Amino acid sequence: MNIFDDEDDAFVGTPQSNYFAIAKAANQNIVEMEIEKMFRRFAIAEKMLEERGLEDEHEKLIRALVIDEEVNGRVESLFIELVGNIVTQCE
Repeated sequence: MNIFDDEDDAFVGTPQSNYFAIAKAANQNIVEMEIEKMFRRFAIAEKMLEERGLEDEHEKLIRALVIDEEVNGRVESLFIELVGNIVTQCE
C-alpha cells in the first residue's frame, strides 16, 4: 500500500503533519496498535519515575520544558518513529 500520492510527499512538512496525514490514510488497526505501544512506553516510564520517587520532579520538568529544543527534537523523533512503524506495516 502506498499511502503517499508521490514518494516525495514523505519528506514534505513536519514530522507531526506527516504522522497525522499517514494516520488518516493508513490501516486504522495498525495506527491504533502503534499508538497503544507508545502509550505503554509512556506508562512504563511514568511507573519507573514513581518507583524512584521522581514523579514530582517529573511534573516540574514537564512544566519547565514546555518550550525546549531538546524536548522538541525528541517529540519529532517520536512522531518519526510512529510514522516509520506504521508505514512499514502498511507496505
